[in-house]
Amino acid sequence: MKKSIKRVFAMVLTVVMLLALAACGGGSGTTQQPPADSGSNAGTQEPAAPSGSKELTVYTAFPEAEVVYYFNEFEKETGIKVNYIRLSAGEMLTRVEAEKENPQATLMFGGSTDNYIAAVEKGLLEPYQSPELSNTPSTYIDPTGTWNPIYVGCIAFACNKEWFADKGLSYPASWEELLKPEFKGEIIMAHPATSGTAYTVLATLVQLKGDDQVWEYLGQLNNNMSQYTKSGAAAPNAVAMGESAIALTFSHDGLQPTAEGYPIELSFPSDGTGYEVGATALIKGGKAEEVENAKLFIDWICSEKGQGLYAENSSFRVPTNTKAAVAEGLVTLDQVEVIDYDAVWAAGAKSDYCNQFEEKIASAPKE
Repeated sequence: MKKSIKRVFAMVLTVVMLLALAACGGGSGTTQQPPADSGSNAGTQEPAAPSGSKELTVYTAFPEAEVVYYFNEFEKETGIKVNYIRLSAGEMLTRVEAEKENPQATLMFGGSTDNYIAAVEKGLLEPYQSPELSNTPSTYIDPTGTWNPIYVGCIAFACNKEWFADKGLSYPASWEELLKPEFKGEIIMAHPATSGTAYTVLATLVQLKGDDQVWEYLGQLNNNMSQYTKSGAAAPNAVAMGESAIALTFSHDGLQPTAEGYPIELSFPSDGTGYEVGATALIKGGKAEEVENAKLFIDWICSEKGQGLYAENSSFRVPTNTKAAVAEGLVTLDQVEVIDYDAVWAAGAKSDYCNQFEEKIASAPKE
């Protein structure tokens, strides 16, 4: 009986010692480090390391066919699976704001900076700027230290060259030429309230023409519009399929269908055009177990290698990383007449101008 008690006591003592060793760090598993506190300090931070999770939840404004390429490459390199929902830029901002008290995603990816500037003002984003931004021109850097610039692109007229050849017409070369009667029902763009692309078009025209003239111009342009789509990328796709002759879109979105052989060529307004700086950022209060993975993704897409993928998959985006490879035939800002586009003003004025656009233009009867 005494021997039996001694054996039981020895077994209990052994278990207690093993538990004590494990508590002191003697285990062989990987310990997840807490996310770095990014606080409110602007400027780049230390490179991120993977978290214990192997997943990342993303809201993205990139076209789905394009973004899958980036996410697959990221997973190959890191083992981190990206779960994403594709939304237009306006929808993405609206959704993140609606989920402010209980965020369902960890990263916003893509869409123009006016959406990110608005998100900063609404307290929706967590500051993090990648060390990889050391290779990005300072003019593109967010002074609040919150979002990261990842590409640039200007507004263009994407034209179906077969339609123009059949009609014997020249591509429009100015905003005024879009009002020609021969283009009636042949122009397409997205709605500014749901599309960052279309809002850049609207903000460009306001900055070019002023409040007194812009609504008169847009009323005339509305007579030549076929429809206002929800997504900016849908407009050049319609031109690619021959459903419309002209799309008002970003140059990279207009050129993407050409990689599949569709008959699109670009024209740029000689009287000036606006441009976007595309961005990515952490969503404030996003999934804690994914935060380090999100930072790792930001570092990756800001890097020379990450932005070099734009050329690999024929996205025709202009990298912000000056060391990244660029695609053949790429249209850069120095090749077109760009205005001094005020993205900060555009972000602050968005709600008012989108409401006016719906009331005065989109809902108004055509002549």
